[in-house]
Amino acid sequence: MTDHTPPDYVRPKDIDNRATFWQRVQWRLETIAWDIIYWGPMKALGPDRASNFAGWLLTKIGPRLSQHKTMRRNLRLAFPDWDAVKIEDVARAAWESAGRTAGEMPHLPAIDPYTSGRVEVIGADVLDRIEASGKGAVFVSGHFANWEIMPAAITKRIPRAVMTYRALNNPHIDKRVADLRAAYGTQVNAPKGIGTRELMRALSKGAPVALMNDQKFNEGIPVAFFGHEAMTAPGPTRMALKYKVPIVPVSTVRTGPARFRVEFHEPFVPEDTGNAEADIRRSVERITAFIEAQIRAHPGQWFWQHRRWPKEAWKAAGVS
Repeated sequence: MTDHTPPDYVRPKDIDNRATFWQRVQWRLETIAWDIIYWGPMKALGPDRASNFAGWLLTKIGPRLSQHKTMRRNLRLAFPDWDAVKIEDVARAAWESAGRTAGEMPHLPAIDPYTSGRVEVIGADVLDRIEASGKGAVFVSGHFANWEIMPAAITKRIPRAVMTYRALNNPHIDKRVADLRAAYGTQVNAPKGIGTRELMRALSKGAPVALMNDQKFNEGIPVAFFGHEAMTAPGPTRMALKYKVPIVPVSTVRTGPARFRVEFHEPFVPEDTGNAEADIRRSVERITAFIEAQIRAHPGQWFWQHRRWPKEAWKAAGVS
């Protein structure tokens, strides 16, 4: 393993620059609530009880939120043959999974992928091969189960690997989460919005990078996802082609409270025929098909709350 000194905490400056005085006051109040109402109690419960309690709590709160309607629409679009009972069951399971993820967050350092006995890592040899090659790779995954587990499984074997993340609006909470990730082992992070150059710099030096490739990206390309076109980011494929490195699909499955299975699937090298547009599309379609297959296998463990498809897809399918 290569020693690496983590960079200073960074975040997109435009988030803070847009903030008004009252927004900054609100951030302080949110942080106090975060510490007293959420972080402290979850930390005191321990990983298993925190996972169970937060999972149970969100099954009570989630269905009352506006995102529940989005979940129903997404599920009806993806699984048109399911009845209303099945839709509600999976939606409830998705809320439970999201709640468990929140409950487990304060305990991430205790869920070490390799020493805690809570995580089964399949395909660790893929990581070792990539590290030995010195050429880097692009890891791609989705918001499966607790998506914080996968980055640590990578960086604890390849410390110089760079992870992407979405910066939180509240800078005080964002800093807390960044410190937690550093304590968990994911020390080299590139926030979306300013992270592209960090990813490219890492790949140019032979370090791997990891990105989520399952959310809506308005500037992306439309590819079929559960039979309906969805705008999908081509960035991971573009980087793999540019630096001639493999793409490694990664999946995470929850096997119990604060327990998981992370699998590093066999890498593939995007085809480079000289037709960049066609090559990129084929690779993005392959990644999207992988993500769809993982969701179909464990539909209650994906983040259905996100508006993955455009409203036009809902309308065309008669989903209201």
